[in-house]
Amino acid sequence: MAATTDSIPTARIELLRFGRLMARELKPKGKLLTPFNVISGTIILLGAVLLTIRFTEGLGSITNHSQHHPWGLWIGINVMTGVALAGGAYILTFMVYILRLERYRPIIRVTVLNGFLASVFYAGALFFDLGRPWNVVNPIMGNSFGVSSVLFLVAWLFVLYMAAKLIEFSPAVAEWLGLERVRRRLHALTLGAVVLGITLATLHQSALGALFLMARTKVHPLWYSEFIPLLFFVSSIFAGLSMVIFEGSVSRKVFRHRIGRELQSSHEGILVGLARISSAAMFVYLCLLVLVFVHGQDWPYVGTRMGAWYLLEVVGFVMVPAALFLHGCRGGNVKLIRVAAVMALAGVLLNRLNVSIIAFKWYAPERFVPTWMEIEVTLALVCAQLWVFRWVVNRMPVLDFATEPASRKRVPAQRAAVALHRELEPWKVLVQ
Repeated sequence: MAATTDSIPTARIELLRFGRLMARELKPKGKLLTPFNVISGTIILLGAVLLTIRFTEGLGSITNHSQHHPWGLWIGINVMTGVALAGGAYILTFMVYILRLERYRPIIRVTVLNGFLASVFYAGALFFDLGRPWNVVNPIMGNSFGVSSVLFLVAWLFVLYMAAKLIEFSPAVAEWLGLERVRRRLHALTLGAVVLGITLATLHQSALGALFLMARTKVHPLWYSEFIPLLFFVSSIFAGLSMVIFEGSVSRKVFRHRIGRELQSSHEGILVGLARISSAAMFVYLCLLVLVFVHGQDWPYVGTRMGAWYLLEVVGFVMVPAALFLHGCRGGNVKLIRVAAVMALAGVLLNRLNVSIIAFKWYAPERFVPTWMEIEVTLALVCAQLWVFRWVVNRMPVLDFATEPASRKRVPAQRAAVALHRELEPWKVLVQ
């Protein structure tokens, strides 16, 4: 009974400590009325109002969705593109934890954080697009299991992948809370979560492409292929790495006070290495596109308007950035690498929009055009993710964690040495 009685005050003390910590950490750090905060905050508030209207009055109140065009901008950008841009998490964890490429370890946590937040926000965006969002729990709870449906597969992959990313990032949360014992236990689960996350990522990246396999007569032949799941998977590799390059370049300026020495000194080398991998992935993707094009005998479509649009995507946003990545790697030109990363991101966005919207029912007399409210909600979702990302990076050991394990080992020894030095100080005076 004594142990049980003692645990009650201890639990209360821990709850009080946690409450004080959260009250302190929830306070904004820095200026509140900055241009970014004012603009993004206004976008988020307006998005919340529009979503309230959407959930109270239906999809048709703020979107141009219809029975002929049930999928719009929220699927094309929030889900299709957003999940592809989050691919850097499973690639970096594979490189660091499986291949043991330690040079990339300084960016592993920020990449996992970005992948986790992207999965949460963009998979959560499915709620916006569902006519009956309360039925989203059906695949998870077992009600109306659609085991033969690709959407059933995607739903489970999203849920499990988010859980794996949360486990991978959880040691940083434990460090922030000062729970060393919990951190060690969570760290022991990291490798298993990494293996699970990599497996799930390869599946859900390709499963998004598999959704369009059943739309053979609806997707333009230049974008439709039996290999579209493979194309989605390969494109997620350079899309994710390009996002890591872009996000790392921005974070270095915005969060320079949070970046550790190891990441500060190795930043450019990391970008060059990522660009080299991105270039290789883009050339593989380009070869696959050529094989699919030749195999499908799509030559007659090249001279059409859709053919010109297809060439713009392939040449302008695949071939050109791949060449820029390669040239930037050889010369160590970081600026050129950043330009190539932005172009690659634009190319992936264009590809996903082509597959899901532009080249989808291209023959229909009525084309889908998103309303300004759909665009605003998408921007609000991105801004909300940026706010959460900034809050976490400013408080948790994300960008400077590489020095943490070593410092945890050195700090106790340093403290002991200082204490010993103080104790021996009088004896040193006597000896002198």
